[in-house]
Amino acid sequence: MFDDFYLGSRQRLLRCAYAVTGDLQDAQDVLQEAYARAWQNWGRVGSYDDPEAWVRTVAFRIAVSRWRRARNRFTAHRRHGVETSAQPPDENTVALVTALRGIPEAQRTAIVLHHIAGRSVAEIAAETGVAEGTVKARLARGRQALALLLRTETTGNSYA
Repeated sequence: MFDDFYLGSRQRLLRCAYAVTGDLQDAQDVLQEAYARAWQNWGRVGSYDDPEAWVRTVAFRIAVSRWRRARNRFTAHRRHGVETSAQPPDENTVALVTALRGIPEAQRTAIVLHHIAGRSVAEIAAETGVAEGTVKARLARGRQALALLLRTETTGNSYA
């Protein structure tokens, strides 16, 4: 039933959406989203006297919503100027992230949650679903592994 509706209405609705948006790609995007919503609610939409009008209305509303978001971004850009780009990470940050990649995931997670996110051992245990003693062991082992990796990296020795 939906397939027949789609095949019978897609060209008419695409022409309408294109006329409203002025851009074929935008028209296809908003219409695709409108058809997806119609398909999800087909039990209700299919019983309407004119399901095509429902899809057309939804497509137009999606287009208007996109225009509003674009306008708001433009207004914010004018008001606040160009967003400054983030500075590249310094060499210490790069070394730390590289070393973190070299330790097991469970240890890495514990280290990041504790030292970067500022979570307590109890909070990490609750968040990761392990005992506090396990978190403490992961922190201790992770710190040892990081110390070795960071020391090796600064001396230039390979640690692979």
